[in-house]
Amino acid sequence: MVASEKSQPATGSYQPVTWNFNLVAHHALEGFGGMGEGMSIQIAPDGRRILWLAHESAPKNFTAVDVSDPRKPKVVVQTDLPQPHMRSNSLETYGNLMAVAYQTQKTGQQPAGFEMFDISVPEKPKSISFFDCSGKSSRGVHQLWFCDGQYVHMSSGAPDFTPTHPLDDQFYRCIDVRNPAKPAEVGRWWMPGTRQGDSVPPPPRHALDKGYRAHNTNVYPQRGNRCYLAYIDGGMFILDIADKANPKQVSHWTNSPPYTGFMHTVVPLFSRGLFLVTDESTENNAKDWPKLIWVLDARAETNPVPIATCPMPDHRPYAIAGRFGAHNIHENVPVATAWQSDQLVLGTFFNGGLRAYDISNPYQPQEVGVFIPPAPPQAPTGTIQLNDVFVDEREIVYTVDRHIGGLYILEMDF
Repeated sequence: MVASEKSQPATGSYQPVTWNFNLVAHHALEGFGGMGEGMSIQIAPDGRRILWLAHESAPKNFTAVDVSDPRKPKVVVQTDLPQPHMRSNSLETYGNLMAVAYQTQKTGQQPAGFEMFDISVPEKPKSISFFDCSGKSSRGVHQLWFCDGQYVHMSSGAPDFTPTHPLDDQFYRCIDVRNPAKPAEVGRWWMPGTRQGDSVPPPPRHALDKGYRAHNTNVYPQRGNRCYLAYIDGGMFILDIADKANPKQVSHWTNSPPYTGFMHTVVPLFSRGLFLVTDESTENNAKDWPKLIWVLDARAETNPVPIATCPMPDHRPYAIAGRFGAHNIHENVPVATAWQSDQLVLGTFFNGGLRAYDISNPYQPQEVGVFIPPAPPQAPTGTIQLNDVFVDEREIVYTVDRHIGGLYILEMDF
């Protein structure tokens, strides 16, 4: 089914939908199309536009795709992970530098940390350094944010951090990479009660216990003294990082309970005094429904107030197989190659595809586009599972499948 671009499609049943998006290319990424949540565009020294992609799991580490002509994407390099028990779910580029996160399946395994690469020749990425985060209670780095060439902000374990619960093993760390050959920790912060020896008791566990640990660690130059930190079952925190060695909590907001946790991303819209906040769906068959994109009034940063959620279709048709619910949104990454918008939100919803919302009225977000491609051949859930989205400054949209489908390149028609 291809829906009319003049009217919103019926989404009462699970089926392919294209509404207000135009698919311009699809690439299966050499048969390794299970992609994570790291997407970043580099303008290489020779002028090519290179999209760097992190893989969801072994055996591949990262893939670089020449998207200079978005209708003719070309893989220029694809690398293997050092070990099968690890993943490189997250990466970011700045100029000709790239930071790649390494997380292991179990605590105590290696390598666990992040690696810095010289990508000035995209076909031949060169390792510059590795920052080791391995330890008895550490799985390394799940997510990182590297947008200024100076600091890596990340969700990570550490050899000297022992959580009060095994699921609470990753926290916020800030690493100085101004000398990329010698990364050095500057500061760290964790939710009180999640480290052994804290002076407050551990937080109560959720019914769907996913852990009190850091996820996205976004920092923007508009307010470079703030970290917008999603903390999975702990909700979201705003941190004052003016003194990077001593981050301090400014405010906290959570929706769980009664919701089911796993707060994933916080994106501030500075000019409008708003936050966009997502909760990730992590259960198949919509067992953790609803997982939503929230709109918060952030004019008083010490008291963020929820004012709306982005509308969703009836979840029951999507509960047949795979995950359905919010995950990643385009984060207005503060680099020249990223599209910036405080009026439109694009997000991935696993088998709910890619969805776009007009939030010009933040109290009444309106859906303005949907892209649900057919299930890729050999998809383990029998459905698409769109995992991440990035929009470049040309307004070209890139989205990836979590399991096997690879890269989809689109144009917006709204």
